Amino acid sequence: QVQLAESGGGLVQAGGSLRLSCAASGRTFGLYTMAWSCQAPGTEREFVARIYWCGISTYYADSVKGRFTISRDNAKNTINLQMNSLKPEDTAVYYCAAARVWGSRISDYDYWGQGTQVTVSS
Repeated sequence: QVQLAESGGGLVQAGGSLRLSCAASGRTFGLYTMAWSCQAPGTEREFVARIYWCGISTYYADSVKGRFTISRDNAKNTINLQMNSLKPEDTAVYYCAAARVWGSRISDYDYWGQGTQVTVSS
């Protein structure tokens, strides 16, 4: 099976930055898309950003465009999420996910990490 391990979350002041990382291990053959999603208490999980293992296509939620950047390192089977100009509204648990298609729905993703908490103070 594929294992996804997130890191980089923490407590930061509004306007600050964090860099999340997700390392994929195990049976990673055939993975096509990596993604970051978030889930605040009492809400449903929503996608933040997605990226192909190959090519240049990316997706960003409107709320994070211009502030967050997703990147990949295929050699290390790792994706990163650079989070700048953080707002209290960004406070949530951030999850790494992997799919074998260019998926736009939660159900398209086969593997999920345990999440990393991001807390932004005002």
